[in-house]
Amino acid sequence: PLFQLVALALLLAPLLSSCRGFSQPVDCSELHQQDKNMQSGVYTIYPLGERSAVQVGFIQPGTHVDIYPNRRTSVFQRRTDGSVNFYRPWDHYKFGFGNAAGEYWLGLDNIYYLTHQKKYELLVDMKDFDGQQVFARYSSFSISGECDGYQLTVTGFTDGGAGDALSSHIGFKFSTFDKDQDTWPNNCAKSFLGAFWYGQCHRTNPNGVYRWGADSTLFAVGVCWSPWKGIDYSLKTISMKIRPVQ
Repeated sequence: PLFQLVALALLLAPLLSSCRGFSQPVDCSELHQQDKNMQSGVYTIYPLGERSAVQVGFIQPGTHVDIYPNRRTSVFQRRTDGSVNFYRPWDHYKFGFGNAAGEYWLGLDNIYYLTHQKKYELLVDMKDFDGQQVFARYSSFSISGECDGYQLTVTGFTDGGAGDALSSHIGFKFSTFDKDQDTWPNNCAKSFLGAFWYGQCHRTNPNGVYRWGADSTLFAVGVCWSPWKGIDYSLKTISMKIRPVQ
């Protein structure tokens, strides 16, 4: 009888484990469904089940830090003060780095898993050194898997004062200084000291060098969103957030 009980427990263990995995929140919208009173902060989500725990920033709708109210967003990229070095190799961008309470990158793998379970929209908000704040919204955002270079798909632009810098990056693969997947004869990531979905090369460089406003000493290496402030203006803050489409 004891042997039978042990065998039964071993047979049920994978099933019980997998059931627990389904109860884990995939993104911040599911976190909010579990707790309607959750506040802005850092929370754990599970893009690919129980073993894929990752920390992510959550912005409480309607707070002063959320310029697009009533949207329960998961932040996958944030620049605020230059405290984290974003000039990093491929594996860092694949798995993520930084601190979800400050500057960080969630990881290409996690972004891929998230955007292939649901349909997501993208909000990019940004601020200059004079305190002006604008945004760009895209009604559909996803990336492919690593085998396809984490290729970018984004559509449905709505202007919140920032202009559209991202549409020119549609269809391109993600590049870092040690994995050049752009279509330029040289290496965009090396030339512009960042990592992004570069083509030939960029209209926005959110993972570039953190600088202070207008500076043309080194061409286009800053954290820029060119339709708004130009290619040589490095923003004070920029963040990229996604939320499931209702």
